Amino acid sequence: MDRVESARAADPLISTLRAVVRTIPSGARDILHGTWLGHPVHPILVQVPIGTWLSAAVLDLAPGRRRGAGVLVAVGLAAAAPAAVAGWADWADLRKPQARVGLVHAAANSAAVALYGASLAARLRGRRVAGRGLGFAGLVVVGVGGAIGGHLAYRQAAGVNHAEQVPALVQPGWHALGDLGEFPVGEPVRRTVGDVAVLVVREPGGAVRALADRCGHQAGPLSAGDVSDGCVRCPWHGSVFRLSDGWHVQGPATAPQPVFETRVTDGRVAIRLPESARED
Repeated sequence: MDRVESARAADPLISTLRAVVRTIPSGARDILHGTWLGHPVHPILVQVPIGTWLSAAVLDLAPGRRRGAGVLVAVGLAAAAPAAVAGWADWADLRKPQARVGLVHAAANSAAVALYGASLAARLRGRRVAGRGLGFAGLVVVGVGGAIGGHLAYRQAAGVNHAEQVPALVQPGWHALGDLGEFPVGEPVRRTVGDVAVLVVREPGGAVRALADRCGHQAGPLSAGDVSDGCVRCPWHGSVFRLSDGWHVQGPATAPQPVFETRVTDGRVAIRLPESARED
């Protein structure tokens, strides 16, 4: 997997596939990302094909269960399509090392779908032994694809919330950021509280807003993004967050951005995390 992460041979294909996926309207991509759910939807969708195919293998090993196994293979094939589409939507916004591993993950799963398709065709023709053999082969290949997906998620942190650790890193209490005049109206400004980067925006009405600067999607710098209509857009992948409460208005980010309470005392701006964000 380390070699796959650094291999550049497939980069032209990755660029082409990304362009294709990004032709999907942004609203549809948000649904596929799981913005409405609060976390990626792809891991949920893959449970159906994996579960049905594993169940089919169990029935194939049990006598007198031939028809049930075929039905489960067919259900898994039908469920694989939406799971794959959601996976491609997430994949298109990954960093290059993640995208390279994701491409191998997709290739393995595509091979598994082909094997299960052949298995179903053999079963429908009455070639039960061949159908079972192709099904077992498909299960092995989809298991390899799942292991690669595990590397992508747990080793490379694809799909995780990169801002989740902020409450654990910021010390309790108020933290001074500077004079109010240091924050031009409507302009994103980056400050740090300890080791945590913070986006600060002074709004036209006088309110000062502060969010964790690193986007939860892929840790992009929100302070380098555009601010408009009370929101900030990440410059890397276009996630949009509401400044007042950190809510994710648009994906691919699926979780709200950590938000700070602010106050201005004697012309000095200070921030702190809400107490509710510190619960262990």
